[in-house]
Amino acid sequence: MKTIRILYISIEGNTRAFLKNLNKYAESVNNQGADSINIELKEITEQTDLDHENEPFFAFVPTYLDGGNGIDNGVTELMTNALGEYIEYGNNARLLEGVVGSGNRNFNEQYCLTAKRYASKFNAPFLADYELRGTGADVERIYKVLVENS
Repeated sequence: MKTIRILYISIEGNTRAFLKNLNKYAESVNNQGADSINIELKEITEQTDLDHENEPFFAFVPTYLDGGNGIDNGVTELMTNALGEYIEYGNNARLLEGVVGSGNRNFNEQYCLTAKRYASKFNAPFLADYELRGTGADVERIYKVLVENS
């Protein structure tokens, strides 16, 4: 059985809800006789102790910003810093296989900006995006992306 490890942060529950649906989808695919894929989730919060990761992982991060437009006049990350610090710790960034972002399309250029910044900072691909809690189609699409990139 192959395991896809995901580290994530969920501020308002949207990312957690999306990943719960992703996990259910993976289970349904496994039950249809496809190659077994196990989704292993690890939520990072402000209370999470920094630790050394030993296996490759993907990062799922929502976008919460304050100030600027994030493009040409600055940006301040809000509430997702714990995940960034965790990835930055030790050699964890070397195990990052890719970043998936979420956000609200109403914020135009800032949509998924945090995930794009993580991808750049940690030299990992920005793999996919979804809006807010995502849809069933987003779950299927992102599951396939994770399988292809793991």
